[in-house]
Amino acid sequence: MGAGRYAPSPTGELHIGNLRTALLAWLFARSTGRRFLLRIEDLDAVRVRPGMAEQQLADLAALGVTFDGKPVVQSQRLAAYREALRSLADRTYECFCSRREIAEAASAPHGTVSRYPGTCRNLTEADRATRRLARRPALRLRANGARQPIRDLLHGEVTAEVDDVVLLRNDGVPAYNLAVVVDDAFSGIDQVVRGDDLLPATATQAYLTELLGAHPPSYAHVPLAVNAAGQRLAKRDGGVTLPELAAEGLGADAVLGLIAESLLLAAPGEFVTLDVLLERFDPDRLPRTPWVVVPSRQLRSGT
Repeated sequence: MGAGRYAPSPTGELHIGNLRTALLAWLFARSTGRRFLLRIEDLDAVRVRPGMAEQQLADLAALGVTFDGKPVVQSQRLAAYREALRSLADRTYECFCSRREIAEAASAPHGTVSRYPGTCRNLTEADRATRRLARRPALRLRANGARQPIRDLLHGEVTAEVDDVVLLRNDGVPAYNLAVVVDDAFSGIDQVVRGDDLLPATATQAYLTELLGAHPPSYAHVPLAVNAAGQRLAKRDGGVTLPELAAEGLGADAVLGLIAESLLLAAPGEFVTLDVLLERFDPDRLPRTPWVVVPSRQLRSGT
């Protein structure tokens, strides 16, 4: 039996956009007979907040989102990431670039902000030895300009060039792109539902999955929740987390109704349950544009 997943980072409270994506991932999984798993992505120890994973799980439970089995906790799986890196030893290279240097190279004419410009790709061993004296290197994937197709349930077939992404940070912490691929394969994840801001990274992750001997999952990249300015919703927009909305008079049932309405699965003000939403769910009828979230007082008043 395959599985879908939701994988939050315990660095802050989930806002209504995060909860909407979690609900969509649950609906995609349950409507196709898959298990639904939770992964706690806590590798960035500096940003992790104590107790936040428990708070996130409580918020999801308040909406009725349930999971199968125990969560996978990334900080407990460092040995698995090290083993994956060993298997990729001939497909990596040391990178000594700082984020600033990469940004400056990408901002030059013909640069691409989201891609590594290849500065360290062909350094000689003498060059690397010299640079190690000044800075500990990260490890990058050597993609050799490969192009990788993926099939997305909402976006169709997308083919993109694979990026030389970081697999091991220079502080020794496994990077996101490595950990997510290793963990999806470990958990039997064959369906990934997440925000469409992550679509550009998907070809690289699918390519890395194949390098590690696994099959890439199917994908569904769903539109984000945004603020009135069209920017990705964030906690700083105010009144967007479950406790904040509760303080404004919107309980979990009302928030679930609002999310369902945004997905065209409920009428305004209609009381719904996850069982009702599961009966109504049809991926082909989902909105293809971002959901503009207005402040909580407006949500409460229905304006």
